[in-house]
Amino acid sequence: MKLLSAHRSFGGVQQFREQASRETGTLMRHGLFLPPEPKALLVYLAGLTCTEETFAIKAGAQALAASLGLALLTPDTSPRGTEIPGQAERWDFGVGAGFYLDATEAPWAAHWRMESHLLQELIPAVQQELGLDRVGRTGLMGHSMGGHGALTLALRHPGRFASLSAIAPICAPTECPWGRRAFAGYLGSDETRWAAHDASRLMAAQQAAPFPAGIRIDQGLADPFLAEQLLPERFEAACAAVQQPLALVRHEGYDHGYYFIATVMEAHLRHHAERLR
Repeated sequence: MKLLSAHRSFGGVQQFREQASRETGTLMRHGLFLPPEPKALLVYLAGLTCTEETFAIKAGAQALAASLGLALLTPDTSPRGTEIPGQAERWDFGVGAGFYLDATEAPWAAHWRMESHLLQELIPAVQQELGLDRVGRTGLMGHSMGGHGALTLALRHPGRFASLSAIAPICAPTECPWGRRAFAGYLGSDETRWAAHDASRLMAAQQAAPFPAGIRIDQGLADPFLAEQLLPERFEAACAAVQQPLALVRHEGYDHGYYFIATVMEAHLRHHAERLR
C-alpha cells in the first residue's frame, strides 16, 4: 500500500492510498477511515462516476464511525489509466462504471476485474492489516451501482460478509438500461450469463435466508431513476420468496444523491455495527 494522503478526522485518520493490482494490471486507489479503535470493517461501494474520495467527502460518516469503531473502506469504481478506446465516452460504462464484476469480453477483460480485485486483493489486505477476521467483522454496503455490487458480491460469496445494506441500489440489472448496457459490454450478448450478477435473481435462487439478521435498503421515492433503473420491488419479492428478512425503507421526497445518502447514513452504520459486534 502506498499512502497518498492522510487527514485527521474525529479522532481518527482518513487515508487515501494506492495498491498495485495484479488482477486489473493497474494502480488501484482506495480510501480508508481508521477510527481510534477499529473493531470492525465496513466496505462501501460507490456508484457511477464516483471515486475513492466521494464517500469520504460527502457522506458525513466519519464522526459516527469513529464512535462505533467502524473502519470504512472505499474502493474506486473502476480501473483507471488504461488505453482502451472509448473507455470514457459514456458516464455509465467504462471508467467510473466497473459494476463490481470481472469482465469476460475484450477489451475489458484485461483490466475490468473489480470483483477479483476486491475479494482477492484489497479487502483481504485491509482485513489482515487491521487484524479483523474475515467472517464476523466485515460488512458490505453500497449506493446505486455500488448497491448492486454490495448485494451481488455478498450473495456470490457466502460467508465473506457478516452484514449487508444498500442505498438506492440497482436491484435487477438484467431488466434495466444501465445493467443491460454494462452486462452486454462486459459479459457479452449471452444473457444467460447475466443472471449470476443480478441481485434479485441471486436472491431468488437461495435455498434459505443468507442474512437471517436482516438486510437494510433505503430508497428515496423522488429518485428519478427509481422506476426505470433501480427496481427495488424485484429484490423485495425475491427476499419474501426465500424468507429473507428485509427492511426496505421508502422515503418520501428524497432523490438519488448524497444528500439522501447522508440522511440515512446513521441508520446504515448502526445496522452494521449491531451485526459486527
